[in-house]
Amino acid sequence: MSTEMEDMDSEGPTIQELGTQFSGLLIHIQERLTILYKRIQKRVLQTAILVCVLLLLLWVAIFLYGSFYYSFMPTANFITPVHFYYSRTDCTSPHHSICSFPMANFSLLRNGKKQVMTYGQPYQITLELEMPESPANEQLGMFLVKMYCYSYEGQIIDTAARSTMLHYRTSLLQSLSTLMFSPLLLMGTAEQKQYILVELYSSYIDNSYKPTVGAVIEIHSQQVQIYKAQVYIHAHFSGIRYILYHFPIASAVVGVLSNFTFLSVLILISYLQVALGGIWPSQQVGKWNKERQRRADVPEATDQYETNTHPEDNSTGTKTHLLDASVMGPSDIKAYSSGKMEQSILDTGVEDNVETNDSRGLAEEQHVSEARNEETYLKLRFLSEGLPDVSTDPTDKAYYRTGTCLSS
Repeated sequence: MSTEMEDMDSEGPTIQELGTQFSGLLIHIQERLTILYKRIQKRVLQTAILVCVLLLLLWVAIFLYGSFYYSFMPTANFITPVHFYYSRTDCTSPHHSICSFPMANFSLLRNGKKQVMTYGQPYQITLELEMPESPANEQLGMFLVKMYCYSYEGQIIDTAARSTMLHYRTSLLQSLSTLMFSPLLLMGTAEQKQYILVELYSSYIDNSYKPTVGAVIEIHSQQVQIYKAQVYIHAHFSGIRYILYHFPIASAVVGVLSNFTFLSVLILISYLQVALGGIWPSQQVGKWNKERQRRADVPEATDQYETNTHPEDNSTGTKTHLLDASVMGPSDIKAYSSGKMEQSILDTGVEDNVETNDSRGLAEEQHVSEARNEETYLKLRFLSEGLPDVSTDPTDKAYYRTGTCLSS
């Protein structure tokens, strides 16, 4: 029996092993949950930032459209009351106590500062007269209404005159109307009056050099009877202003969406430029910078080569002439020749390091420099061996170059 228990214990996992496996599983689950929590936290943070950016862009788009609408759209309607007065009441005539026509002066400035009418915008100016159906007005017939527009200096800019009268109604129609509306007339909710509309200007355009700040209305009749009067100024829009005024909701949606799209594209391009290294290939930019650096290094290498090719000794105040055999001895010529060859080899090595793949002019300059070095070396060689000077010999220089190469 004890043997069987020992076999079972040896076959199955121990409690310690189970505990180790269980703890490892818990640690693995904890790590997974931690990673998942960090991912969720990161996503939530990114979503919150994105929502804030979108809300900010939407607010900026609405603000831009509102600013554009406020600055672009002029005043559409303007209504102001007109109060008539008489300039003279001291008449000497016993039949008339009023010697002047009724007049009214009103301002065309909003709050005394901002002008009502915008420059270049046509306006319709209409006078509304509320007149009773009295016998005096019926007997008055036609009368004249005149309007004077003036500037800051009090100068009259424009004048308009229109005639009007009460609408005609027969005595029978007046009697029937009075009988029908008698309850309302008795209670005071209705009155026997007419509204007369006088269109003074159909398309008035304000002058930018002499803006209109006020107007005077004068009625050429001493017996006219008026309850009250008002001036209506209505703008006649065209083009974009017509669409913005008659379709405000559609215009607002299109304008806000356009601003939002434009701002979103700008933010997206900025994000790509900062986060992803730009939308242009970096290799192409590096190639342009490398080409620019190579072109800047070419003049420096050329100047260094010319300096090494023509050395001068300024310390003694005398110059060494390479082609004068009487000044330089054979040993000096040989030493100078060997030093010159080493220097020319070093200079040629410097030239070979310059990139001349895309510049044909630089390649031609290099060939010319090599030819000059070779010619100088040949002259020194001929002088050291006692041969005639190549520059004074009419024979072709290629012969001496070939002979020297064969002898060497």
